[in-house]
This record gives sequence, structure tokens and C-alpha cells, in this order.
Amino acid sequence: MDTVLSGSLQTILIVDDNPAVLKLVEEILSEAGYVTISARCAEDALILASTPAEIHLLLSDIDMPLMSGPELGQEMKKRRPNIHVMLMSGGGPDGNLLVLNYGWAFIAKPFVGEKLVHMVKDVLESIDRSQLGGKEFDARKDKA
Repeated sequence: MDTVLSGSLQTILIVDDNPAVLKLVEEILSEAGYVTISARCAEDALILASTPAEIHLLLSDIDMPLMSGPELGQEMKKRRPNIHVMLMSGGGPDGNLLVLNYGWAFIAKPFVGEKLVHMVKDVLESIDRSQLGGKEFDARKDKA
């Protein structure tokens, strides 16, 4: 896997209610040079985000109990307007359509670690904080 030199020391808040997925995503992104913070639910993510530490990207599962990934993304944007938002789901195309309504980047699970790292890098380097989901960031179009 390529090291993401420009992404080094950027902080990513990863939220997923599946502990195995959470651990895997943390490992992939840590190995790529990112600082990771993880939460198993939206409530824990909001507590972590209430600290003054800078968080560059929210990477959240879409389908979670109590608060969905898109709802969490909306709340995070209120609290931290400059945060990038990227959502992930193993739930099929309906989840992707939901993400498109918010205009955020989306990656379908399961994914290849290298593809995740490249998408995260692209999202973090994009100018528009509300990503153009469904076009250049849509993981379904790539075979990697």
C-alpha cells in the first residue's frame, strides 16, 4: 500500500457499529499515515468531536442505531463546518442514493484498503467541503 505523504498527521474520526470493520478501517488508515479516532456509535463520535482537537474527516457507516451516518454528518457539519464527510455502507445501492442527497463521498463495503486510502486522500484534498458524491468519488465505478 502506498504511503499517503500529503495526508500524514491528518485526523480521521471513524464511526462504525461493527467492531471488526472499525478495527480494520483504523488499521488501514493508520498504516497510511493518518491519525485515527474511533467510535462505535454517533453519540460517542459527537462526544469525541466536542474536544478542541482538529478532525479533518468524518468517515462513518450509513446504517447505525439511533442516528444514521448522514444525520451524524449533518450534526458534525454544524459543529465543525470545515470537516470533510465520507460515508460507507455494505447496504447496497439504496444507501448510496441516500448519500447522494447530501452530496458526500461514498465507498461501498467491502472495499480494498488501497482504494479506501486513495478515496480518503482525494476527499481531504478536495476544495468543496461537501463532496461530489456519485461522480468522481463513487467507488462502484472503480475496479481496484
